[in-house]
Order: sequence, then structure tokens, then C-alpha cells
Amino acid sequence: MPKAIILINTDVGAEEEVSKALSEIPEVKEVHIVYGIYDVVAIVESNTFDTLRNTVIAKIRRFPHIKSTTTLIVVER
Repeated sequence: MPKAIILINTDVGAEEEVSKALSEIPEVKEVHIVYGIYDVVAIVESNTFDTLRNTVIAKIRRFPHIKSTTTLIVVER
């Protein structure tokens, strides 16, 4: 099952709103607000790489208050 770790930078003060919205996406399995270079980390899983790609591009990257993302595709468990 394809899996990715998404590192997210949000607008200042939007971490909670982004976190709540991400947790409502079925492919998003975990969401964490973090300190450091990134504001939110999300774990995304889907049945196919195509669905994973669509989730990241269409559902996550286009969400308001998300300034940038870095996607790490998991290659081993």
C-alpha cells in the first residue's frame, strides 16, 4: 500500500485549522502539529500511487493556509 509523509508549512496561526481539515480526508491516517521547520506532519496512505498522488495534489496542496509541502514517499516499512 503506497504511503507518504507530508511535511507542511502553514500560514501563521493556521496550524490547528489545517490539522483539523486534513484529519477529515480519508487517506490521511495521522496528523501532528509540530515545532521546528514545519508546522504540520501528515501520514497519507492509499490503495494506489495514483490515488496517493491525487490526494496530495488535489486535496492537500490546494488547501487554503498551506504555504508549502514536502512529500516523502515511503519505500520500506
